[in-house]
Parts: sequence; C-alpha cells; structure tokens
Amino acid sequence: MQIIIELPDDIANQLQVQPTNISRRVLELIAADNYRQGRIGAAEVHRMLNLSSRWETYEFLKREQAYLPYTEEDLEQDVQAIRNLLATE
Repeated sequence: MQIIIELPDDIANQLQVQPTNISRRVLELIAADNYRQGRIGAAEVHRMLNLSSRWETYEFLKREQAYLPYTEEDLEQDVQAIRNLLATE
C-alpha cells in the first residue's frame, strides 16, 4: 500500500526533512503507535520496518517508548498465576 502525505514546502524546509527520511519516519510512527495499542505485535513491527533482527526490533520499540500497557491489575493477575503454579508443585 502506498500512502501520500502532503506537507507544505515551507514547513518541510523548516523541518529540514528529505522525502525518503520523512516516509521512513512516518512508517516508524505508525508501527510504534499500533504496537502500543496492541493492534500489532513485535513480529509485525519487524516486518513493517524490515529490521534485521528481533533485537533491533526491541531496540526500536524501546527508543520509541512503545511499551504495551501493563496495569497494576495485570501485575496482580501475574502474581496470582505464579502463586498458583508454585502451590501445585
């Protein structure tokens, strides 16, 4: 899929962006945002951005501060699941 974004020339000049750089950056922002929202996983980010390894993918996500939401309730559920596992041993 190809997406075209129009940006006024004066703003593009002010931002000092090249067409190839801004296309890549927009793609990165889309990938990071959709990962944060849980719409795609790390494997899809990896494919979208054609990254060389999963470690590079994780580095990208960290740099973009794209973390999956993890609430206090999620933590409590995980702690309870661990307790349940340990109790059955």
